[in-house]
Amino acid sequence: QVQLVESGGGLVQPGGSLRLSCAASASGSIASINDMGWYRQAPGKQRELVAVITRGGTSNYADSAKGRFTISRDNAKNTVYLQMNNLKPEDTAVYYCNARIILSYFWGQGTQVTVSS
Repeated sequence: QVQLVESGGGLVQPGGSLRLSCAASASGSIASINDMGWYRQAPGKQRELVAVITRGGTSNYADSAKGRFTISRDNAKNTVYLQMNNLKPEDTAVYYCNARIILSYFWGQGTQVTVSS
């Protein structure tokens, strides 16, 4: 079983920045992680994709994230990052990390991001 642990969430003012991290670990060795991504879920809304990155580094973003967020990963550390700039109140949500290993998907516990003055 693979565990994903997110960190980096918090309270930030509009226009501010945050960097989320998500590290994958397991009791044994981890097979190569394919896609890694970030999703978010705001109160009363469905979980939505924010950004995803392949093992080779190809990334895709939701329209709401383009130009403001950057996803990256360190394959040696089994870690994915999400740099979020120019944050807006509508970015407030619980952010979840996701990882795909072959046909299995794993989720982190989520980290709260609140954008408010």
